[in-house]
Amino acid sequence: MARSIDLPAPRRRLLLALPAMAFLGACAGPSWSSSAPLASTTTGGRWLQLEVVDRDTGQSLPVYASGGERYVPGRPGARYGLRIRNLRRERVLVVMAVDGVNVLTGQTAGWQQNGYVLGPLDAGQIDGWRKTDREIAAFEFTAQAQSYAARTGRPLDVGVIGIAVFRERGSVAAPMQVAPRQALRRDGSDQGAAQNERSESDGRSERRERSVQEAPAPSASPAPETRGEAKASAGPSGPSGEFSADSTAKLGTGHGQREESVVGHTRFERAASAPDAVIAVRYDSRANLVRMGVLPADVDVPDRPRPFPANPRNPQYGFVPDPGHW
Repeated sequence: MARSIDLPAPRRRLLLALPAMAFLGACAGPSWSSSAPLASTTTGGRWLQLEVVDRDTGQSLPVYASGGERYVPGRPGARYGLRIRNLRRERVLVVMAVDGVNVLTGQTAGWQQNGYVLGPLDAGQIDGWRKTDREIAAFEFTAQAQSYAARTGRPLDVGVIGIAVFRERGSVAAPMQVAPRQALRRDGSDQGAAQNERSESDGRSERRERSVQEAPAPSASPAPETRGEAKASAGPSGPSGEFSADSTAKLGTGHGQREESVVGHTRFERAASAPDAVIAVRYDSRANLVRMGVLPADVDVPDRPRPFPANPRNPQYGFVPDPGHW
């Protein structure tokens, strides 16, 4: 029986209502085009929808496709979040990975690991690496050499976001419902509209505590990768991981500043060992996607400075360990 974290803990904080959005399923096969975005969301079958959000501008990143893969253009230095919505009238377990690393435990990602649970037609946003039940380290686009995966000795899978969706054992399959055009719930640290508290009759009253497996602390000299002694190249970026205007450094996800993000606990037993749906979205800088031929050179992807700095780092150690020399 898998034990999982419930998203988020509604009775312990206020939730902000975001503007309503239309959720569009991405087209498939020959209808994909690298000259125009598919939509701001990508769909995992009839189970889940994913949206990558630039948290500093509030914009949803457009999804492009090339060679059977989906891509989003990341903005170097920007914080980002993964907004997910359950399309089913039943609970689902969502195991999430960034750069081949489980965002909840810090382990090299695998389907069998712990994840987040979404209620029927529920939605939430994952904004960082889980450190404790109350705190995350923000996702931020940075140079590959400065990514969390590379700094913990795992650079081979930098540049991809993965989501595996599992159905709950004993649940009754229900027809897919189009996600209602209503406000999404999101962590209170981000901008939104009117605040509202969720009812005390929420079905998550049966939460039970569990122990989340912690990833081992990273060493100063990481062990070689199992697929070969791959090392992250420092590239043309500076020591802080910032890109120069003409940088060709591959984009990765850094271990950003600490932020409050409260979650609760629940138990979840998977109906099967294999996921019901898998979503994979690759990302890189706009400049690199243009060089790869995924984006045409004339596509305008705004590059805006961050309006607010993140909170100071909290040295408290948590679920996902800090990378070496932090």
